Amino acid sequence: MQAAYKKSWVVHSEPSMASTEHVIKYLGQYTHRVAISNDRILEMTDTHVTFIAKDYRDKAKKKPIRLPGVEFLHRFCLHILPKRFVKIRHYGIYNHTTKRNLKLQFVPKESIVEKIIAGKIEKETAIESIKRLIGFDISKCPKCKNGRMSIVRDLPRIRSPSRPLKELLHTFLQ
Repeated sequence: MQAAYKKSWVVHSEPSMASTEHVIKYLGQYTHRVAISNDRILEMTDTHVTFIAKDYRDKAKKKPIRLPGVEFLHRFCLHILPKRFVKIRHYGIYNHTTKRNLKLQFVPKESIVEKIIAGKIEKETAIESIKRLIGFDISKCPKCKNGRMSIVRDLPRIRSPSRPLKELLHTFLQ
């Protein structure tokens, strides 16, 4: 555990298309869940616990498993992390078995922020960042895919304040 604390960790994250609240709600489903939910436990006796688990060796079929109570508690306790550790689950191509089976090598790309700091590129425009995130150019005509869309008129804000939030708060708090 001490070796893990001493290791220099690099976190790679990209901007989200969703709101902050949506991201927190999504991540909360994975970071604050219990090792096994009550609805997966089928039966508990004085000596054994029967529960549903996926058998990944058999096409991820859900099967009942019956374990002695001590073994069940042992496996449950393996999911309790040391203090200050947080568990994030990885699915899809980031899952360790997928990476191992497909022999995938993930080399983190240099992020846009790192490139800007290094002076390799200038700061990208809003249209460029949207194109990078969603994969297509929103300034192209949706019908012919060739012509360029251009701004004819800016519409006023409807749901958000017309003045910056900091200025509004300053006005109300005085």
